[in-house]
Amino acid sequence: MELQLDLNKKYTYADYLTWLDDKRRELINGFIKMMTPAPRRIHQRISKKILDTITIIEKYGCQIYHAPFDVRLVEKNKTSDKEIINVVQPDISVICDLSKLDDRGCLGAPDLIIEILSPASSKRDLSEKYELYQNFGVKEYWIVFPSEKVIQQFVLVKGKYELKGSFVESDIISPNLFPDLKINVDDIFKE
Repeated sequence: MELQLDLNKKYTYADYLTWLDDKRRELINGFIKMMTPAPRRIHQRISKKILDTITIIEKYGCQIYHAPFDVRLVEKNKTSDKEIINVVQPDISVICDLSKLDDRGCLGAPDLIIEILSPASSKRDLSEKYELYQNFGVKEYWIVFPSEKVIQQFVLVKGKYELKGSFVESDIISPNLFPDLKINVDDIFKE
């Protein structure tokens, strides 16, 4: 039986937990955002290469998760399932405050989020999620453009994202949180 959900109605995380079907969704400000089926192969390949490269971050006590993994972005003192209206599934999330982790995912802002653009998700990743991550205090946000072979790195400064750089092939990118980690952009995009 297919769920009949109203895309113009506001929902909460408590509602989200009742949707037991095989469709992936996110909630942004309470509104359902349908996710695409399986990402394209290039998306998966880039995601794996980034994961392989940043795994060393775990030696600093952080944990890395990839989609599907629920990140519940919460307002101060509004952490009950019926109050949470923002649930996203970033491509990659790095969480260093392990107290934010529970069996259902992450409750609070990850330290670093990486989104890999696809034709169906680019508008949401570049605008809605950018604003959401900034407003909820995600310290660092990377946007990966597979076709252009570019990674944009945004760092939260006084509550607003600042573009630290747009990195292309042969550039070296380092997470602001882990400056000793040097990532050759060539390694992320090579076939």
